Amino acid sequence: MTGGGLTLAVENLRTHFFTRAGVVRAVDDVSFSVDRGQVLGLVGESGSGKTVTGFSVIGLVDPPGRVVDGRILFNGRDLAALPEAEWRKLRGAKIAMIFQDPMMTLNPVLRIETQMVEAVLAHENIGREEARKRARDALGQVGIPSPDERLRAYPHQFSGGMRQRVAIATAFINRPDLVIADEPTTALDVTIQAQILHEAQKLCRDTGTALIWITHDLTVVAGLADHICVMYAGRVVEAGEIDAVLDRPLHPYTSGLIGSVPSRNKRGRELDQIPGMTPSLLNMPSGCAFRARCGHADAACDSAPGITAPMPARAIRCHHPLLEPAV
Repeated sequence: MTGGGLTLAVENLRTHFFTRAGVVRAVDDVSFSVDRGQVLGLVGESGSGKTVTGFSVIGLVDPPGRVVDGRILFNGRDLAALPEAEWRKLRGAKIAMIFQDPMMTLNPVLRIETQMVEAVLAHENIGREEARKRARDALGQVGIPSPDERLRAYPHQFSGGMRQRVAIATAFINRPDLVIADEPTTALDVTIQAQILHEAQKLCRDTGTALIWITHDLTVVAGLADHICVMYAGRVVEAGEIDAVLDRPLHPYTSGLIGSVPSRNKRGRELDQIPGMTPSLLNMPSGCAFRARCGHADAACDSAPGITAPMPARAIRCHHPLLEPAV
């Protein structure tokens, strides 16, 4: 893999949905960046805004939602107000997405070969045979045996894990600069999940593609990501290098997420639970959105916290960061 460099910088992104019931601030002042060949884990509970963030980056937010503010700098170019004609040139070629359900990527009535070859020919002026060779090689890269035979198969002839590998191979086939993966291993067993995570990480290292991996599962990103952004109620509440954040979380929400993961707790110890529910994005409370569920909340939390950097290479949105090491 060649050297690094910034692939994506998201600055103060806001994506709102304008519904009859009111404005849903699904993404509210989110910033992060991803370097070439690196993996960023975007983590949070359902409704935290992580998937809408991914859809905003790739320009797939449908009405009544739209990006209302902020910049999405992709290789230095702002995508936030890009016309649809320009998006069609970028999607699949320079930016690709892997969905949770591979059948959102795969057409059930077309052979795998047809779909992968067309994905290449849509963006590159090369011969069909060369495109087929690239498709075969891409299947081999994600660990699919007998790729020539598999190219002639239909999606229903594959297992769920194999279909997801095809979706990943298709996402990487044009060697994009950025891939966004939206919980693509959630429905798979842990063995298949581990294999796919390994293949995705290897593809990033080999090709220089930057990867945003969206998940609610901290154990997934622990061995995959270089950096992590923890989202809550449409905002990033903690960000930093993956090992630093998981070993010493500074935000009470991050600490609660880690405490609820079995593999990160001592044997025999009860799992921690975060009390309450995430607030409605239609009726967000004033001040800190997490304060009703937080054991550290006080009067200061009646005002919304800004982003601070209490430690090097860390960002946190909290009035009471957990600066004292846990006992």
